Amino acid sequence: MRHGLLLGLAAFLAVGASPSDTPAPWSRPQRPFHVVGPIYYVGTEGIAAYLIQTRAGLILLDGGLEESVPLVERNIAALGFRLRDVKLMIATHAHYDHVAALAGLKRDTGAAFASSPGDRGAYETGTPPSQVNYGVIHFPALKVDRVLADGRPVTLGGVSMTPVFTPGHTPGCTSWTMRVTDTGRPLDVVFLCSLTVAGNKLVGNKGYPGIVADYRRTFARVKRMHADVVLPGHSEQADVIGRAQRRDGGNAEAFVDPALLPRIVAESEAAFDAALKKEQGR
Repeated sequence: MRHGLLLGLAAFLAVGASPSDTPAPWSRPQRPFHVVGPIYYVGTEGIAAYLIQTRAGLILLDGGLEESVPLVERNIAALGFRLRDVKLMIATHAHYDHVAALAGLKRDTGAAFASSPGDRGAYETGTPPSQVNYGVIHFPALKVDRVLADGRPVTLGGVSMTPVFTPGHTPGCTSWTMRVTDTGRPLDVVFLCSLTVAGNKLVGNKGYPGIVADYRRTFARVKRMHADVVLPGHSEQADVIGRAQRRDGGNAEAFVDPALLPRIVAESEAAFDAALKKEQGR
């Protein structure tokens, strides 16, 4: 199932997609649910948005499509939280399918938004710089209130999340790490920024000339990371919804999969190498 959905995503990006062509699961409503520790899922079926509870309010990671603003807000309320309790918004990367909702969510919550320096320009203009085979897809611009530093934790209400810059998919692609306690045990969680090529031009990319070197550095960096739990921007990549269903069915270990991150990295790097060779005509 996961591979089928990812192949569908790759095909979608390859044909010159626009927001009106997005796969149905990207906007399909999904009941919110608890993941592990203070983390909740509040996104759609196909595009993840994660809510992290702290003593001083809520952190929202990613938001989804622009049309998903009301859905994400309903999901937050359905968990018993108030919109005004969202104090900080962060993101994985500046592509419309993950952050087009953030401008509306920022307006409705009053939360501050923190960005990596590499994607700051994209957020504030609504225009990603990289040349891609599906054309430029804009999203509503939003003001960056705070610029992140690689490896410097962001802390709210006793909860710390560490930005790990993993560029390639976008110049400022940011994965996030945190340690949580779930049912009395510590778990290392990685909110993984996409490692896929996903239509990026790899050879002669005038908008992002360092893209190949960035991908290679990112693959090397993520290989050194450990994750008990992987939470990606596209839920199917880690079967996040399926894992929640299995957990609710009695499998307390459903989200714990230390082999998942190495597997995702290996698959993504192999796909990158193949795409690069194809562009180079080899």
